[in-house]
Amino acid sequence: MAKLSKLERREEIAGYLWVSPWLIGFLIFTALPLLASLLLGLTDWNGVGALHWVGLANYRKIFTADPLFWQSMKVTGIFAVLYLPLSLVLGFGLAMLMNQPLKGMRLLRTIYYVPSVLSGVAVSVLWAFIFNRDYGVLDWLLGLVHVPAVPWLTSSFWVVPALVVMQLWGVGGSMIIYLGGLQSVPTELYEAATVDGAGWWRRLLTVTLPMTSPTILFNLILGLIGTFQVFTQAYIITQGGPNYASLFYALNIYNTAFQDLRLGYASALATILFAITVIVSAAVFRWSRAWVYYAGRKETPA
Repeated sequence: MAKLSKLERREEIAGYLWVSPWLIGFLIFTALPLLASLLLGLTDWNGVGALHWVGLANYRKIFTADPLFWQSMKVTGIFAVLYLPLSLVLGFGLAMLMNQPLKGMRLLRTIYYVPSVLSGVAVSVLWAFIFNRDYGVLDWLLGLVHVPAVPWLTSSFWVVPALVVMQLWGVGGSMIIYLGGLQSVPTELYEAATVDGAGWWRRLLTVTLPMTSPTILFNLILGLIGTFQVFTQAYIITQGGPNYASLFYALNIYNTAFQDLRLGYASALATILFAITVIVSAAVFRWSRAWVYYAGRKETPA
């Protein structure tokens, strides 16, 4: 290894100093809590008493004798299957509309983006009123077209779709990211496609989607991670009901830790959630090799 010059060493030290606040924050607020959670998952602890080492007993119980674990996995999975495709398509569609050179478009972009930055608690309270069966505006609108009122939050069938609709209200966050991807597509590609006789649909398939595929992948990963962390909506509106039909995985961890005071068991649940997130994200990245386009990337020979 070549010896660094005095100037290069000073630049290296300066670089480490600049990134040190982030490194220190990462160690204190992420790495150490993660390590503590991994260790607590091997214990039986109520938060105040002595730690009792139980090894893998918590994990054996989770997979063999905990119906709430499987129920929370089911609820989270259903939510992901319903929400992710809709959020990707709706966010991309809104971005294409907001990318048009029309008057007042900046105001519309702001209006669509604002819901994504509002407090989760405030939004949940607002949607609780919207979904209320007695005086909610949604059932009132359905009544105008003679559609019977829907028990959005009191039906095991409708509660997850209702939360999906609520979550889609904040799709403006992904819309802004898509908009940045769309505006980075070279106009020369559209002009060349038009000269070759490609219509709107053909240009979408051959130019827009390939060139924005990295942005789509980014939103897909963020959406996946977000669905595993759904908590506020269910906690504020349904508390996991009715009949555990909205018991999301994160809510199950919270109830186990702070209501049942089984912090060791909850840490084991959190460790499993971390492992699932890493595995699913890695699988998506591997799958993305088949459809994500990066300009200038060299393809690996088969």
